[in-house]
Amino acid sequence: MKNSVDEKRKIFRDLHKDGCFILPNPWDAGSAKILEQLGYKALATTSSGYAWSCGKADGQLDRDETLAHLRYMVQSTNLPINADFESGFSDTTQGVIENVLMAIDTGIAGISIEDSTGNGEKPLRDIPDAVERIRAARVAIDQSGINVMLIGRAENFFVGVPDLEDTINRLKAYSEAGADCLYAPGIKTREQIIAVVNAVSPKPVNVLIGWDSDLTAAELADLGVRRISLGGALARSAWDGFIKTASAIAESGNFHSLNTPVSSGDLNSRFK
Repeated sequence: MKNSVDEKRKIFRDLHKDGCFILPNPWDAGSAKILEQLGYKALATTSSGYAWSCGKADGQLDRDETLAHLRYMVQSTNLPINADFESGFSDTTQGVIENVLMAIDTGIAGISIEDSTGNGEKPLRDIPDAVERIRAARVAIDQSGINVMLIGRAENFFVGVPDLEDTINRLKAYSEAGADCLYAPGIKTREQIIAVVNAVSPKPVNVLIGWDSDLTAAELADLGVRRISLGGALARSAWDGFIKTASAIAESGNFHSLNTPVSSGDLNSRFK
């Protein structure tokens, strides 16, 4: 049975109420359909994964490309979609409001707003500026009258500023500004995760696992994490296989690297 957009949004919000779920990140319709078949309950877009599929670096997609991708992904799956909306695609808070309203119109169930600048000399926005952007996204959601979840992201550990105290201060400020869920991509240790969970409790926390980790979903749940995303890791895994196979053919002139366990018949059956 196909879920309506409203039903997807309710499912997504209910997933955050208790327990812990894995929120993988597809980058196209095919990867979304496979993840749905594997039993995942919700999906999140990945700006990096989609950018790579377009032959671009992460951060090079513009607002309209991202909005088109969100609409495409929502229509590609029966699962709720959380939108990676970078920092809102505008230099002004009014622009963030307008852009978030357009993102909501695509049918998404959640939207993430981050505080990175894309400027290597000053990779993070000042906290008051970042808070205003979260508040603008909150205004847009409230104006829409649609129950879309707002995720506030502190990018410290992702942009080379691994300051846990500042990260927590940012997440608490984003929570107060109206974020429903808090996310600090790049924290890895149990101590860091516990500190973030405790700081913003009772609001749910998203933890990124985009690398080989000894943490399990069960242990993250015990630490109080409510959802686990994979970021661009699945896309990187797919690109890794592609690059290794194509490189082996280019270097050797033979085709032994095409000995893949996934057959065209298997893929055709999954997508029929």
